[in-house]
Amino acid sequence: MASMLEFRTPGFNPYAVKYSPYYDSRIAVAASANYGIVGNGRVFCLGLSAAGIQIEKTFDTNDALYDLAWSEINENQLVVACGDGSLKMFDLGVDQFPIMNFHEHRRETFSVCWNPCTKDTFLSSSWDGTVKIWSPTRNASLKTLPIGCCTYSAAFNPKNPAIVSAVSSDSNLRIFDLRTPSSAKYHLTTMIPVHAPPSAGPVLPRLADGQTYAGAVPAEILTHDWNKYRDTVIATAGVDRLIRTFDIRNPTGGPLAVMAGHDYAVRRVAWSPHAPDILVSASYDMTVRLWSDGCMLPPLPENTIRSGAQVGLMNRHTEFATGVDWCLFGAGGWVASVGWDERVLLWDANTVLGR
Repeated sequence: MASMLEFRTPGFNPYAVKYSPYYDSRIAVAASANYGIVGNGRVFCLGLSAAGIQIEKTFDTNDALYDLAWSEINENQLVVACGDGSLKMFDLGVDQFPIMNFHEHRRETFSVCWNPCTKDTFLSSSWDGTVKIWSPTRNASLKTLPIGCCTYSAAFNPKNPAIVSAVSSDSNLRIFDLRTPSSAKYHLTTMIPVHAPPSAGPVLPRLADGQTYAGAVPAEILTHDWNKYRDTVIATAGVDRLIRTFDIRNPTGGPLAVMAGHDYAVRRVAWSPHAPDILVSASYDMTVRLWSDGCMLPPLPENTIRSGAQVGLMNRHTEFATGVDWCLFGAGGWVASVGWDERVLLWDANTVLGR
């Protein structure tokens, strides 16, 4: 592959990588010693220059780090999700110690997401079965959304600050609307059983390749992401290796598209900020793959589920690929990926697109 930059994180196994929403030359990596099982964590803030990838700042934590999110209101601040159940906010202008500590989760905090609309809140999800919403200026959470089981990923809708989504170990995708009364199911408005067949219609739908889609055995959902152009569409993935897309306006209609190709569990998916049909996935099979969900193609016959197509493959990681993110700037195609091989790879997705 022609265009690729590499950075090593010796002694630390990365779990997540995020591009700065302010600069195309800055990324951050959340990493853990001993694969996150026991030991410290470290945040790497990296700058991209003509000399390659350079360390701008590192912060050490007493426990493993599983995710991070850049602040949407301060270009020098970020929040990390810790194995001890806490979230810590660091500032690149302040040495060593976090400027804020948020600690209400009772088990590992596994994901964190900043609100991209109002920019004044962020959320976290935890293995304790809750999603919490926070203000960066308050130690106590603003709201707790009960899930009831291990919650691997939660996110804000990219266009509506009141819509929150979460996926968990019970195979469900949940949608919360914070505008509804908390007495009404704690703001829960939609629950989509990801592995169930569509409930509407007497006939099971067919995939575009002609096979009958009868659903699947429920399995843990490890990741999801909102489409940046179609703000009712979500991609989910996890232990069963399949990536599915859903439209939350039709919660019983089954998936819009199914993408198959990974050999092991999918750890992270991310929709492109530059195209409505492209997403990238990172998997325990050590690969990072690019997909098209086919939404730009002509409509299919009724009762047909589209088979998304793999349009690119990056297989330079030599351990579990655990994190991936798109650069928001430029011509559209730069991707950062990380894996347990202690490597951060930055590459141009256009060099692996097969179209």
